[in-house]
Parts: sequence; structure tokens; C-alpha cells
Amino acid sequence: MPGWKISRRDQTTTVYQSECTLEIYQRQEYSITCGGTFLPRKPLSFQSLSPDPQRKLTQRFPEISLRTPLHQLHFLGISVLFLYSSGQSNPTFYLQKGVRAYVLRKKPHGPLLPRAHKIDREYQVQKALFSAGFPVPEPLLYCSDVSVIGTEFYVMEHVQGRIFRDLTVPEVSPAERSALYVAVMETLARLHSFDLQSLGLQGYGRGPGYCRRQVSTWKKQYDASAHVDIPAMNLLAEWLMNNLPSGDNEENLIHGDFRLDNIIFHPTEARVVAVLDWELSTTGHPLADLAYALSFYFWPNVCIFFPLGIPSFEELMSVYCRCRGISTTFPNLNFFLALSYFKIAAIAQGVYARFLLGNSVAENSCEFAEMVKPLAEMGLNLSKRTSFTSETQPRSTGELFQQSRKGQQILLKVKQFMQQYIFPAEKEVAEYYAKDENSLDRWKKPVVIEKLKEMAKAEGLWNLFLPAVSGLSQVDYALIAEEMGRSFFAPEIFNCQAPDTGNMEVLHMYGTEEQKKQWLEPLLQGKISSCFCMTEPDVASSDATNMECSIERDGDSYVINGQKWWSSGAGNPNCNIAIVMAKTPNPSASRYKQHSMILVPMDMPGMKLIRPLSVFGYMDHIHGGHFEIHFNNVRVPVSNIILGEGRGFEIAQGRLGPGRIHHCMKSIGTAESALEIMCERAAKRATFGKKLYQHEVVAHWIAESRIAIEQARLLTLKAASSIDTAGNIQARKEIAICKVIAPRAVLKVVDYAIQVCGGAGVSQDFPLAHMFALIRTLRIADGPDEVHLSTIAKLELRDQAKKLTARM
Repeated sequence: MPGWKISRRDQTTTVYQSECTLEIYQRQEYSITCGGTFLPRKPLSFQSLSPDPQRKLTQRFPEISLRTPLHQLHFLGISVLFLYSSGQSNPTFYLQKGVRAYVLRKKPHGPLLPRAHKIDREYQVQKALFSAGFPVPEPLLYCSDVSVIGTEFYVMEHVQGRIFRDLTVPEVSPAERSALYVAVMETLARLHSFDLQSLGLQGYGRGPGYCRRQVSTWKKQYDASAHVDIPAMNLLAEWLMNNLPSGDNEENLIHGDFRLDNIIFHPTEARVVAVLDWELSTTGHPLADLAYALSFYFWPNVCIFFPLGIPSFEELMSVYCRCRGISTTFPNLNFFLALSYFKIAAIAQGVYARFLLGNSVAENSCEFAEMVKPLAEMGLNLSKRTSFTSETQPRSTGELFQQSRKGQQILLKVKQFMQQYIFPAEKEVAEYYAKDENSLDRWKKPVVIEKLKEMAKAEGLWNLFLPAVSGLSQVDYALIAEEMGRSFFAPEIFNCQAPDTGNMEVLHMYGTEEQKKQWLEPLLQGKISSCFCMTEPDVASSDATNMECSIERDGDSYVINGQKWWSSGAGNPNCNIAIVMAKTPNPSASRYKQHSMILVPMDMPGMKLIRPLSVFGYMDHIHGGHFEIHFNNVRVPVSNIILGEGRGFEIAQGRLGPGRIHHCMKSIGTAESALEIMCERAAKRATFGKKLYQHEVVAHWIAESRIAIEQARLLTLKAASSIDTAGNIQARKEIAICKVIAPRAVLKVVDYAIQVCGGAGVSQDFPLAHMFALIRTLRIADGPDEVHLSTIAKLELRDQAKKLTARM
């Protein structure tokens, strides 16, 4: 191998050999370079295939022995560069000839377990799948002549990409982490959708009875390799055999070992480019693959930290089922999860057995014996369960408040859409707005937002906030709003963004047919947007009766004069209509019946956008900004008045209940994201000799955050349930309570997260500073806390008085 350098620690040797020989000593670290290029991503740790630490392993590939069919590919001069350290079964080598790279898989040397290491089957199934366009390395040749290198082997193309050994995928962003897992499920669903006949794999499996064979096969494998008696393995095998799924006739192509580290991803994209290790592939029940792939959610005796971006067990199940077009209900899921752990335990026992025989390539193979018992015990535990909820996301409390079946289905679809499309787009959207901060086009939307909106509309995930359109209850939508709140631009993707939601509610409840046709319909279709003009700069707007902007009748028109600010959405290029609340003087009427709401097109003469207002220095591009607007003799038709003169407060009270619930739940979603960031940071960073979460104060912050989120969620869902069952008026106290508690709780969580992240927490590298600004604003935007506290006190005194009267 002229020119190749094999470096070991501080020694360098240039190797020239007439035949390719790889000599490896136990626990010696090697790195291989050529022309300054480092081939493996990390230094490779190799171990002798013998338990004797002094024994040398030599794998020889003599060039003169590479006969037919190898000579057809001109494999003269092949360099065997290294043995992959991963994998517990068939040794796998990296080969190179010139600029071409290959991978060789072979059977292990020495005694083998029965029916294991079927190299020929791997080659057969990969060849069929490659021809069908499924992502596998291209298989080039199979050699059954054991005289060539001592065992059967096959050679395939080397696929360039990324392999993640750590399930938490710490080296990528949360958005990419989510997209990677979604891509895994989509690939698995695609595999299970193949027809065996179209692949030319008729007879590849052994026909019906897959589940029975699996239990029997792995029991035999375990018995053949067991070194001690483990009662849990026998009990689990007995349970499995006694609880086989009825109609065990499924004959889909299955991988048999489908997991993250058997997948190669594109070097820069969240896309699967190759699925590896087809040794255990056969035909049978696809749920066996799915359960095996997701079994890590229930791993025994290990505290696995799932960082931000890892989808939940339920979400990945949903992605798989959507891609296959099947129901998400699996009555035998406990069987297949239990079978997965039985299988993993048997494999672990087999690895240890090969260690004892001296032919295991696993560096830590001597440790596998300790895994068998806890794996079997977890299998027994899973066999008794009837429902499965992962711990990557907090359990929904919606069931406490009668979440409908439709609401559950829509929530799952929204979560799936968020994981698959919205989270991966966050970086692109954030960079777009950061780049255009001072641009004249800063209020325009990035192209990706419009694309995602069309996709959401096509999925039926559109206008979910409006019960008359979506068919969802307030409880249903509250939980959906929480999920949307996990991303700063998600509500707009589903046409559920403020202030349009409130304006659409107003038009739906109080608009005339003409007003609905002209403005509500295009708003519901997402063709236009709107803004809401209420707050004024020169008066204390917490008391809305202070308004000075006027609406006065003049013949067939109303004339509007005054100033407004914090008019959200006015900068959006698609903003065509404003709802303006102002005073229509009537001295004889109550102070709460002297205000009206009126529709004002944005292009009316005399209406002028003065300036956008920042929120703690942030421009809210995503909603079209918050503008100061002046009205100078703006004239609109009388038909633009909503409901009638003097009915502005009536309209406001009619729509503020649901709107405030939506804001509260979205903010709780923000809190969940902040808590995830806090936990991920606390698990990664160390100070004074221990991880941050090991410091009691940080652990208490995490606990306090979870408590605060749960309290806020429960109170908000209670308010939503009250609106559903009793209406807005009867739910006033519950609405006011959650309006106070939700922003306070979320602000507390975000503040803790900033403290844990330190300087990074207030920088643009994390979304926490932006979260803090927006949530702090909520304590003012929907009315200051003090107003809501006064309302709560007033209603509580009323209720206590009623109780006292009832006792007398």
C-alpha cells in the first residue's frame, strides 16, 4: 500500500506489502491517513478476536487468490484499510482501490451458532432492494469459495454519509434531530410497503407462522449460548409462546435489526441514503421491526436523556402509520415489544458466547452477559402493559377534560407535521428574518412559510381555532395550540395566528353576510391577513373606556380620527383589513356602550402607518409587526360597522375568552420548549466537577418548572372546559385565572432556562431571549395582571356571597 501511513500514537510506519495484510493488536488505537485526509470520523479501537490479549489477529486477502468472480471487477491492488469497530456479528472491512471505496462483509472465523451469519441472504436481499430503488449499498459480488479469505463474503459499494451511534444524536440541532428520526420511520414504512413478488423475493422467508418461529428461533439461540440459568428468559419465552398473535400469517419483508446505527444518513441532509446489516432479514410481521426500532424508549435500568427534538414514541408510530396508510391502533403491541427485548437479550447472550469462543468483534463483548437479565425482565414488564407512552414528552392532561377522538387525531397530526416540517424549517426562517432586520422588505414572508401553509391546508390542518369550521372543542384546540406554541412561526402555518384568529372570530360571530363574504372568507382561505386597532398611546388602555379615537356618523359614512398603536399585523404585505375599536359618543348611554368596532380597509385615504414598535428590541416580523397608526378623517361606509353602534365592548367580551385561552396554551408550549433546552444544557455542561443538573439548585429549577407548567396547563384546560360547557360569560373567573397564571409560570421557566444557559441564554444562539420578551409582553397585551386579579377578586366575592346566602 505505497503512500499509506498507519499511525499509532506517537509512532509512524510506512507499510509496503505485496499482499494486503491487516495486523491488529488488542486495544491499540490506530488512525489512517492518506494525503492528509483522515478517513474514519474518529480514531478506531480494535480488539483481538481472541480473549488472549497477546494473541495477534491477521486477516489476509492475497491478491493472487482473488479469482472469478472477483477478477471481473479488477480487484487487483485492493488495500484493506481497517476493520469496522462497530457491529457484533459479521466482521466488516473497509477496502479501497484507487479512488473507489468498498465494504466487505464476511462470516466470523471459528465455531458459529446454528442458522446465524447468513452472508448469502444479506447479498440476495440487498441486490433485490437496490434494484427497486430502496436505499441500500449497491451489492457487487458474492463469493462462496472459503479458500479465498477463509469464509464466505460479499462486497458492496461504500456509501458516504453519517452514522449516529448515540441515540440522542448530540452532534445535530434539535430540528435536524427530529427530521432524522422522522426519516427513519418513513424509510421503515417504505420497506414494509414492498411486495415480495415485485422484488423477486418469493420464498425468501418461510411462510406463515413468523411470530412462532421467532420465539422458537431465539429461544434455541439463547439455549445454545447460555452460560448460566436466567429464569426471566425462560418465563418470557413461555409467555411469548402462549400469547402469539392470532392469524400469524403476515409476510412482509422485514429487516430484523432496524435501528439508528444501522442507517447511513446523507452527509448534510436529514435523508436516509443506506440501510445496513441485513443478516436477520426475512418475511414476517412488520410490527416486529417497528417495535424493535422503538424499543429504546423503554430501555431498562438506564436513565436515557432525550434532548430537544427527539419525537415521542406516539409521534414516530404516527409517522409510520401515516406513510403506510394504516391505523395507529395495534392490539398486539405488547407482544412485539416483549419479543424485541427477548430477541435483544438472546443476541446479547450470543455476543458473550462468541467472546468465550474467541470470535467476537465487539470490543466490549465481555460485558454483554450482564445485560441479559435486565433485558428479559423488561420484556416481561412490557408484556403486561396495555398502553405505551414514551417519556420524551409530558403526558397529555387532555383526557381529564374530555378531549374528543377527533381532537386526539388532529393533535397527533399536528405533532407529526411539526416534527416533520416545521421544526426542520426553524433555522431557515430565523435566518431569513435576521438577515432582513433592516431591509425594506423585512415584513415579507420567506418562501418556506407559504409552502408549509399550502401543505398544512392540504392535510386539513387549517383554521383549527374556529369550532364551527374545525369541529373541535376549546379543550381540543387548547392542546393543539400548546403544540403550536413550541415554534415561533407554527401558528401561521395552520392559519391560527393572532391577530387574525380573533378578527375571524369577530366576523364569524358578529359580521353581516356581506362582511363575511368580503373579509371573512379570504381570511379563512389565507389569501389576506388583518390587524386589530384598539390600544392608544396617549391614554391608559388597561381601561378601554379611556379611548379617545372617535368614530362618528356622517351621512352614509363613518369618519374615524385618532391614534392607535400596538396594532399587530399591520406591516404584513397581505394585511388588507383592520378592525378598529373607537368611541362613538353617546352621553345618554353607559360608558360601556359608547364604543364601536368597524372594518377599515388598509388602503383608505387618511390612514397612515407611522412606525413599527419593537418588543424588548425585537421586531415581531412573523406577525407583521406592531404598528402605530394614525387616522385622519378616514371615511368608510356605514355598512362596515360590526353589529351596530355602541356594541364594541359586547363584541370584545364575546371573543376574548377563547382568544385568551389560545394565547395561554401557546405560551405553555413555549415553556415546554424552554424546559427542554434547560434540561439538555444541564445534562451537557459541567461546573465544579459535576454536571449542572447534579447541582441541587439546578435540579430544583427543573422541578419547579415542571410544577409550574403542569399547574398552568391544568388551569387553562379547566377554563377551556368551562367555555365548552358553560360559555364565555360563566367561565370568566377561570379565564382570568389562567390569564394571570400562564404568563407568570412560563416567564419563570424561561428565566430558569436562561440562567442555566448563562451568557448563551441571552444571545441569539438560543431562542430564550426572544421567548422572554414575548411572554413578558403577554402580561400586558391581553390586559395587565392587575385587571384580571381585580376581576377574580370581584367574582370570588360574588360566589362567596351566594354560598353564604344559600346557607341562611
